[in-house]
Amino acid sequence: MSVVDLPVSTPVVPPTRRERTALASPRGRTSRWVSSVILGLIGLTFLVPLAWIVLASLNPTATVGVTWPGEPTFDNFSSVFTWEQTLLPLWNSTVISMGTAVITVVVSVLAAYPLSRYQMRFRRSFLYGILFATCLPITAMMVPVYALFVNLHLLDSVPGTIFFMAATSLPMAIWMTKNFMDSVPISLEEAAWVDGASAMKALLRIVLPLMRPGLAVVFIFVFTMAWGNFFVPFVLLYSPENQPAAVAIFDFFGTYGSVAYGKLAAFSILYATPVLVLYLLVQRFSGGSFAMAGAVKG
Repeated sequence: MSVVDLPVSTPVVPPTRRERTALASPRGRTSRWVSSVILGLIGLTFLVPLAWIVLASLNPTATVGVTWPGEPTFDNFSSVFTWEQTLLPLWNSTVISMGTAVITVVVSVLAAYPLSRYQMRFRRSFLYGILFATCLPITAMMVPVYALFVNLHLLDSVPGTIFFMAATSLPMAIWMTKNFMDSVPISLEEAAWVDGASAMKALLRIVLPLMRPGLAVVFIFVFTMAWGNFFVPFVLLYSPENQPAAVAIFDFFGTYGSVAYGKLAAFSILYATPVLVLYLLVQRFSGGSFAMAGAVKG
């Protein structure tokens, strides 16, 4: 018998990942050009205001337009860098924002712990109620709050303003802290309870060190919101020595539409610097602390 030679079929090689991506997403010149133009326009919308602030702060005759200063100078910084005009408002902003952030983080941890660790009957309804509280407009709340502050003689009181701003920041802070606390395994606390630790000691020694980046996120969120809050200090604090920088910035807006643009830009740079420094410091010291390698023995 003769052996019939059958044709050998070529094996089908599946397309690679790059080939599948090339087939799925068109990369024509037109699409790349359109996407580049759109991204450039988006970047320009962010770059122009920043460029105006930097250039206007160095221009003694700054206007509302973006112009290159003829003779760059730091006279705007030297003129606004005084105790009454800049340093005292920045100090007030630091005290108000730091106090608000510390109180909010401490209370949110104590409130989020039972919501995260215990099964309660109305937990879901309570959480949705907290989430609804974040949607309440602060402008609608200020009328009864102002009347309350008048009756309690808390107007122009920095501690009273701090406690009120902490109360308004608590709903979102509790929601965020609870979500961060859910990511910490409860088995670690159970091991501490077996060793004789109380619930509060397990919270302080086990849970909080493992969720430091989450606490840093909540702290920065509350601090920046309090730092940029204008309406609440404007209503509750009327003495110039108690007003924060968010309110003091209006000193550069004169009457009849006259604005000191150069000094305003210089003050804006000084106003934004502490928040940027705080963000960098918190990110540096809490960057890798959430790695729970070795925390759970399996």
